[in-house]
Amino acid sequence: MALNGKAVGETYKKVKSILISQPKPEHSPYYNLEKKYGLQIDWQPFIHVEPVSIKEFRKTRIRPDEYSSIIFTSKNAIDHFFRICEEMRIKMSQDTKYFCLSEAIANYLQKFIVYRKRKVFTGKRKIEDLKPYLLKHKEAEKFLMPCSNLGSKAVSAFVTKLELDWKDAMMYKTVSTDLSEYGDVTYDVLVFFSPLGIKSLYENFPDFKQNETRFAVYGKSTQKAVLDRGLTINIEAPLPETPSMTMALEKYLQLSNNSKKE
Repeated sequence: MALNGKAVGETYKKVKSILISQPKPEHSPYYNLEKKYGLQIDWQPFIHVEPVSIKEFRKTRIRPDEYSSIIFTSKNAIDHFFRICEEMRIKMSQDTKYFCLSEAIANYLQKFIVYRKRKVFTGKRKIEDLKPYLLKHKEAEKFLMPCSNLGSKAVSAFVTKLELDWKDAMMYKTVSTDLSEYGDVTYDVLVFFSPLGIKSLYENFPDFKQNETRFAVYGKSTQKAVLDRGLTINIEAPLPETPSMTMALEKYLQLSNNSKKE
């Protein structure tokens, strides 16, 4: 386990290569680290989203237009909700209400609806933020929550506690990416943001050994997945002094690579 970003008994060996288990972004603070410390940073998603086929979805006997309110927890949920509607030739009523966990999700919704003609309720980040709106419409509305095969335990538990008339609908799946073309993952640092990434690592490389590879992990659930595999965590976030992964990496690199650059 790491203590303030350092594994117990660790000596800092220079980092030359990092693999980040996410899609490569157009702009990222990671690029500044790459330049500042002379690193090779590669990007490779370890998980990806696949649609639930319309044939499979029809087996649930769920019709989205039978629900007057929709709860969106992610942009993926929005994409696949409207994909399902299109494939079922369903047009949602202009009176449909949409409850979005964040402003970013609500803004994304504008790709699919005429915003001014709908009623959209927005939280700051968590389902708890939507409590006043959900309770206000509790008696009159029937809620549907598009989700993945993973569901959302926190959201489900919360809306169940509120005793809403609601149902979840699996419209997409989060699955491991096939990384067979890699052969191995011989990087100095592997960066993970979800337990599913760790699961994918072992599905793709069942004989993986940590050896001198350092693990950088984000979030408690990811930390648990790493420790459950008997691996050592070398870099972790968020912590009070390093709330982001890039900050946690830089703190480590300052020691491992002895950079004197400002």
